[in-house]
Amino acid sequence: MQEQKSIFMSIDWLTIALYVILITWGWFSVCGACYDFNNPDLFAWESNSGKQIVWALTSLGLAAVLMLIEKRLYDTAAYVIYSGLMLLLLVTIFIAPDTKGSRSWIPIGPVKLQPAEFAKFAVALAIGKYMDKYGFSIKNTKHLIICIGLIILPMALIIGQKETGSALVYFAFFLVLYREGMTGSLLFTAFACVVYFVVGMRFNENYITNMPVSIGEFTVLLLAMIFTIGMVWVFCKNILAVKILAASCLGTTLLAMLFSIYVIPFNVCYVMLALCVLMILYIIGLAIYHQMLRYGLIALFAILSTSFFYMCHTMFEHLADHQRVRIEVLLGIKDDPRGAGYNVNQAKIAIGSGGLYGKGFLNGTQTKLKYVPEQHTDFIFCTVGEEEGFIGSAGVLLVYLFFIWRLIIVAERQPDTMGRVYGYCVLSIFLFHLFINVGMVLGLTPVIGIPLPFFSYGGSSLWGFTLLLFIFLRMDAERNQKRQ
Repeated sequence: MQEQKSIFMSIDWLTIALYVILITWGWFSVCGACYDFNNPDLFAWESNSGKQIVWALTSLGLAAVLMLIEKRLYDTAAYVIYSGLMLLLLVTIFIAPDTKGSRSWIPIGPVKLQPAEFAKFAVALAIGKYMDKYGFSIKNTKHLIICIGLIILPMALIIGQKETGSALVYFAFFLVLYREGMTGSLLFTAFACVVYFVVGMRFNENYITNMPVSIGEFTVLLLAMIFTIGMVWVFCKNILAVKILAASCLGTTLLAMLFSIYVIPFNVCYVMLALCVLMILYIIGLAIYHQMLRYGLIALFAILSTSFFYMCHTMFEHLADHQRVRIEVLLGIKDDPRGAGYNVNQAKIAIGSGGLYGKGFLNGTQTKLKYVPEQHTDFIFCTVGEEEGFIGSAGVLLVYLFFIWRLIIVAERQPDTMGRVYGYCVLSIFLFHLFINVGMVLGLTPVIGIPLPFFSYGGSSLWGFTLLLFIFLRMDAERNQKRQ
């Protein structure tokens, strides 16, 4: 009895209060997005707002149940839960009906559930359990590969369901690996890949004046050289090698450009490709001579950098038409306000029409006339902008910011590795969803179809986020028991 009282007093009620505020605010937003003047009953089961309040109430009940389950159960069953969810993701590929081109929703009676939403907490538990084992070190290559494997497996299964957007969310777990000591070079590699893709695809069809050279291809190859030389400087401190690489690669590229401009025009990228190959061979030679793994990893980075643009170009051509057009619109390659860019344009109009104070609850014209597709799910934030204006939108973001800040505090005070790692997994998932969802509504990130936590309509996402959060809050409630 005394132990239960102690745990009750240790519950982070502030985070729970923020959770309730976000769910309540989200329900009002769903009401605004789905309100039908011909059927004004907001609590009717036939309406999305009526269904959402049922999801919200059941989520509160789920939260209460989760707070009664001891942490040691999650610790013991982490791998079992992970294996079960992975099996469910695999089975979903074969049994789920086709829903808008994907096979990710399993019908259960009158409702549909998406296993990908529930797999997040299973992955977080498995990563936390593995990192908490005796002798674990993120610097150990085997341990790092296993952690990455725990993340990649569900991503591959979800992609098999043709639900790419939900799969991309799992990249958020890599932030946890970085928090636990993973080298920043992997994050830099990911950043470099994004830069290669954006610059290469955006300017692939643009050419340097008076030269048969694609600006995109030229820039990517030049960046690959500069990044590789910079890594030799930063990680190996070999100034002589840096000078040799800079003089040979960058100097020869400059001479090739001058020759192409003033003598015979030709594609300088062929010379740059040859230089990249020579650069890679030179770095491999340094790795053998100095017997340093770092040189080998830098050579691998150079190989991936040199080939990434061409791989992206090939994969881009094999994307579905709607996916390819969405990327082209986002990067500014195409302007398609009535096609792939329609959702984003209408969302911007809805947010802009709200002004400073908004049009008021249930008074949004863009949402009432259904101009914004998926306005109650992926584009729910545009309803906030139209009905509540800039002040309401800023208020929502401030509550989320406070919520994220609170999760950081709670994660940092955990007495063991599993609690801390799981907490940062929860934090990373929420942060990724928030950034991508709001970003795609504003046209800053690709439209990949992921919900805004606690706001978007849907039981799977609401239950999934509730599972993530309240398992963590229960772990936190036992933090004082750990020390006794």
